[in-house]
Amino acid sequence: MSFASRVTGSPRLLLVGVAVACVAAVGGALVGQYRFDMLPCPWCTLQRLIFLVLAAVALLAALVPPLRRPLAGLGVLLAACGIGTSLWLHFVASSSASCALTMADRIMQALGLYDAAPDVFAPMASCADAAVNLLGIPFAMWSLALFALCGAACVPALRTRRN
Repeated sequence: MSFASRVTGSPRLLLVGVAVACVAAVGGALVGQYRFDMLPCPWCTLQRLIFLVLAAVALLAALVPPLRRPLAGLGVLLAACGIGTSLWLHFVASSSASCALTMADRIMQALGLYDAAPDVFAPMASCADAAVNLLGIPFAMWSLALFALCGAACVPALRTRRN
């Protein structure tokens, strides 16, 4: 059995991979913020939250087999929300001078994350200022690609009866 078939044949391993990838994405964003001065906007910090919730859901799904299918379904929905957020950030928010009091800003304020974990979730730039490229590709599109991969990786856990 090849490595690829072992990985794709194991929903549990894919879910662990989703969790690791999501935490790595937030870690990478924090490195970009604190090491390379790539300051986040409210939509960026909302993406961080979605990545962290998706990581927790995927890890729980990997560890608790009876909950694997419903949590994998939630993972797909979270990934879809992340894709929507990435698209909105790239096509709409990055063109605006300010993203204060947008839906992302309201969600993050309502959850109290700006105060609870400001080093991770406090926005420090406008959406237009936060629209940066990494290797010539907009940061929001990198997020979109990872959300799409994570959503796709959750699908095998939905299809199997025994995990």
